Amino acid sequence: MPVIGYLSSFPSDTSKKFTQAFRDGLKESGFVEGDNVTIEYRLVDAAQYDRLPMEATDLIHQQVAVLFASPINAAMAAKRATTSTPIVFAVGSDPVDMRLVETLNQPGGNATGATFLSVELGNKRLELLRDIIPKIGSVAFLVNPENPTTATQTKDMRGAATTLGLKFRVVDISSAGDLEDVFAKLDQPRPDAVVVSADAIFWGLRDQLIALAARYSLPTVYFAREFVAAGGLVSYNSDYADSIRKAGTYVGLILKGEKPANLPVLQPTKFELVINLKTAKALGLTIPQTLQATADDVIE
Repeated sequence: MPVIGYLSSFPSDTSKKFTQAFRDGLKESGFVEGDNVTIEYRLVDAAQYDRLPMEATDLIHQQVAVLFASPINAAMAAKRATTSTPIVFAVGSDPVDMRLVETLNQPGGNATGATFLSVELGNKRLELLRDIIPKIGSVAFLVNPENPTTATQTKDMRGAATTLGLKFRVVDISSAGDLEDVFAKLDQPRPDAVVVSADAIFWGLRDQLIALAARYSLPTVYFAREFVAAGGLVSYNSDYADSIRKAGTYVGLILKGEKPANLPVLQPTKFELVINLKTAKALGLTIPQTLQATADDVIE
């Protein structure tokens, strides 16, 4: 029975949903965990990125048939751990820029997978804030400095803010302990809104982020619908679970003999706009009817 390595740094509550999506993808390719395939899991807390290389190396030493890795930090750790074991990733950034593959259509090497383009959607999130707050003049961008995509995200967001005529400020968050101090000091000067960058660490800080945004009355846009379902204002993203499901189908194809180098990187086709009207009302904001009409989910 072949063994699949599963390396992830999503928090436990979200990881369950994504793990099931991965199993669903495997099943579409004819593989069921416990029946004709075994999965060896390595779930690493997002605040412990330094453990990922060790866990990736351990899975390679166990001679897994395929190594699945998500999000980007896990994928990069997997790529550094082996040049021969097939790797299937699900990442939010451009895998060519991150040197996971040579090109999207012809990955080359031993890695392929799916991208949910979360990093590239920052511009759209800024536009949403402008639609919700027409007189917006400044934004704060919360980032994890340890994320390898932070520089790219910051550059793109700064460019978008300049185009929209917004003052732009980057704020580093490395741990839960940073959040209280950061929000307390955001009044120096106070931004009109906050954008949370796409990073696994913020999944684990979800409840704290939402509570602080409410306490300080700061409209905040997030990178996943789970934040809005828990009380956040608005999110815009592709369907993460669907991308991970597609990655699962690729793992199955590789187990059947396909080569990663010949499987083009899959890109998302579904994007979600989620709005929480209750939170908007608490912030004194009126969501335009046109925006509500285009939303995939409106929470009242």
